[in-house]
Amino acid sequence: MRKRALSVCCTFLLVIGMLLISANNAQAASEDPILDGSYLTYDEESVGYATPYTRGLDLMAGYSKCVRLGPGRIYAGGTSIAEHVVDTIRVSVIIERAKKGDTSWTYYDNWYKINENADRVSANRYLDVEGGYYYRVRSTHSANHDGGSSFTDGIYIEEP
Repeated sequence: MRKRALSVCCTFLLVIGMLLISANNAQAASEDPILDGSYLTYDEESVGYATPYTRGLDLMAGYSKCVRLGPGRIYAGGTSIAEHVVDTIRVSVIIERAKKGDTSWTYYDNWYKINENADRVSANRYLDVEGGYYYRVRSTHSANHDGGSSFTDGIYIEEP
């Protein structure tokens, strides 16, 4: 009888705990507007991690990075990392920009880098850009025949 009463009490506490946890109101993660999956922010930097669409076992990770260095200046780049040394590893970096109210991102600049017989590759640059826009970095990553892509949130760059 005593064990049964203890079991009923524990079950009751468990149910009450579950109800209290599920009663929390869900709130939006951010009030920033979104354009094509990227938040339009006033942050200092943004990093986006690869979403793999792999066909094998070579690509381990990849990321894109965009940093505001000041009015009219950004640092942008991408990195691809393989599981092991591969014949060819590549990162392609695309800079896009948009103004608040735009319906899509527009091309601004791009570059790429390929390393052979390596397990990683990085390609980055410092850029002088036109102010008054949000800038984001979009990268494609590949290691042999594996592939993935990543993109950052948009970071607002002031006029110089």
